[in-house]
Amino acid sequence: MTKRRSVLKGLGSTALAGLSFDALGFTSRFHTDPLMERKPVPAKITKIFDPADGFGAVSDAFILTDSTLARRGNRWWMYLAGRARSSQSIDLFSASLPQDAPLSAGGWTVTAVPDDKTRIARLAGYERSKDWDLRGGRHCPSYVVGRDPQRRAAVERIYYAGGATNVLGPYAIGYLEWDGRKWVDQLAPVFKANEDWEVGSIYEPNLIYHDGKWRMWYVAGSNQQDYLVHGYSESADGRTNWSRHQMFFSPEQKVFDFCVVKTSHGFEAAFSRVWLGKPPRPAETGLWWCHAREPSSKISDWSKPLQIMTAQDDGWYTGPWKPSLRYGEEDDKKMFVFFDGQYLKKEPSPFPYVFTLGCLEMQRPE
Repeated sequence: MTKRRSVLKGLGSTALAGLSFDALGFTSRFHTDPLMERKPVPAKITKIFDPADGFGAVSDAFILTDSTLARRGNRWWMYLAGRARSSQSIDLFSASLPQDAPLSAGGWTVTAVPDDKTRIARLAGYERSKDWDLRGGRHCPSYVVGRDPQRRAAVERIYYAGGATNVLGPYAIGYLEWDGRKWVDQLAPVFKANEDWEVGSIYEPNLIYHDGKWRMWYVAGSNQQDYLVHGYSESADGRTNWSRHQMFFSPEQKVFDFCVVKTSHGFEAAFSRVWLGKPPRPAETGLWWCHAREPSSKISDWSKPLQIMTAQDDGWYTGPWKPSLRYGEEDDKKMFVFFDGQYLKKEPSPFPYVFTLGCLEMQRPE
């Protein structure tokens, strides 16, 4: 995983002391069923972005990863976290397919500045949000359309994790909102850690809007402490009065991202299980898929997960994370799962990893 999320300097060492998950009344489904379902799944894997290959006409992009997908009008858009060579900040960018093109793994074009096609275009400025997300950057976007009950109107948002002081965290979650012409930043984050088990930092938001609620699954914890826990909360307006933060996955499961989508089959989710320790990685590391009739806040209401991708080293990726699940227009059973990957640099470097973006294509499991 990226450095910004792989090291959160000692977060929560005191908050973790004496914390008992049995005392919280939480029983992990995966903890009681460690085998889950692991069987070969036929799939095609395509590389989309790799710094070694460049980013088309855009020459000042340094890294692009962390995708979230959106069909807006008659065009598919991909919103990404990354960095431009001219900046030290992690920021949000975009890429798109040609107008009217169906969803696909290939053919994405990075959005450039209108008057200079060699420079990558930042998604939004920091006029309002700089106090809470400029120094630490913007990470792990999640696109969602929902209803604002105050305005009685549908709104488009891109939720993300922002850091007020450091790229390594701690993080809070806020959003950009489309005003009809551009993406607009907000004065303050809308979701912060408030439970002991969150140890002061929350990130990796994944949201849907359903049945009058903005529903969020998110990561909390400290990678440095090898402690990742998954949470859930919901809100009527996506800004205020969030429900009590509840644990969705226990830290033993190492779940990182739970991306839920509504489909013709109900609700489905792709999620990653990561490994922060020394090699070899456990066989359970990789991407998983499950489904449910409703987007429940309890993992026990979801189907038994199926592993759809392992953590094997394939040169340009290993240990995939940050899945973004979508179905194409031409086949309602064909899944596209966009994911982050990484590989080691060949030359010595203070930070030895290169981050990539790929796509898994497969038929929906029956």
